Amino acid sequence: MTDIFIHPTAIVDDGAQIGTGSRVWHWAHVCGGARIGNGVSLGQNVFVGNKVVIGNQCKVQNNVSVYDNVTLEDGVFCGPSMVFTNVYNPRALVERKDEYRNTLVKRGATLGANCTIVCGVSVGEYAFIGAGTVVNKDVPAYALMVGVPAKQIGWMSEYGEKLDLPLTGDGMATCPHTGKAYMLKAGQVTTEG
Repeated sequence: MTDIFIHPTAIVDDGAQIGTGSRVWHWAHVCGGARIGNGVSLGQNVFVGNKVVIGNQCKVQNNVSVYDNVTLEDGVFCGPSMVFTNVYNPRALVERKDEYRNTLVKRGATLGANCTIVCGVSVGEYAFIGAGTVVNKDVPAYALMVGVPAKQIGWMSEYGEKLDLPLTGDGMATCPHTGKAYMLKAGQVTTEG
């Protein structure tokens, strides 16, 4: 592990893989089976489980626990104190470690502060989950989701700007910041060019 910063209060168990240029801040704990990409920031008091994959250039803010069976693709932002689960119906008196459900957060997605991602869902590329939202079903790429449970209220560009597109039907929009074009067709947003 070269060019990696690990704060003296952090614990990185033997076997953990941490990519070049990553930073592990105060009181974080990375378990031995975790695989973490290049240029990742793990904030204060972050926990990363054994069966976790974190892609390149992700930012995991303070007080986030990334439990077993969670995969973050490249460029995912996890806001402060957001929550992942890995058992759908936990009971303290029932052992369910063989019932962990996989959670996948795709490239470029943003998970807002204090949101909850219930296990077993997939969050699409560049989706944007508002602060405090509870996600309990799959989220389409570029969708803007808010509320409890999550409800789609719009679409977001890769840059993080709201797009002027209807929720359903067809349409075209341009990111007001980058000028990149987006197309809505059959309930899915794609980019052009």
